Amino acid sequence: MANTYSQLNIHCVFAVKGRENLITPNFRDDLHRYMLGILKNDDSFPLAVNGWKDHVHVFFELPVTMSVSKQMQMLKSSSSKWINDNKLVQGKFSWQEGYGAFSYSHSQRDNVIKYIVNQEQHHKTHTFKDEYLELLKNFNIAFDSKYLFDFIE
Repeated sequence: MANTYSQLNIHCVFAVKGRENLITPNFRDDLHRYMLGILKNDDSFPLAVNGWKDHVHVFFELPVTMSVSKQMQMLKSSSSKWINDNKLVQGKFSWQEGYGAFSYSHSQRDNVIKYIVNQEQHHKTHTFKDEYLELLKNFNIAFDSKYLFDFIE
């Protein structure tokens, strides 16, 4: 009997609604650990989770039983509920609609992991807008700027 085999390495990026700097050091690491747990619970294999004050990068192996859109819906809804239930921000927390999703080969995994792990250092010299537009450009993704994240400088 044949089986299904795959290795789908997916890097997703998503932002806080209103691009507010709400992901503070007092809970950032806990949020990232919580997201790792969500990915594991959904049978995805987490490779890296990190981000900065207003956005998150997740890199994971996607199982054949899950779509990227379903994984992102689960990750974003569960993590925003966790932030709200634990009252980690004033008011109601939510993520912006949408996300960027990029696929990588196995040979690229180490570089992507290093990039995600070094987000704090990266954002000392690059804005999130620059970072996101560079990803879209590198992957030759055509886009309409009116449908991008709300970039607040």
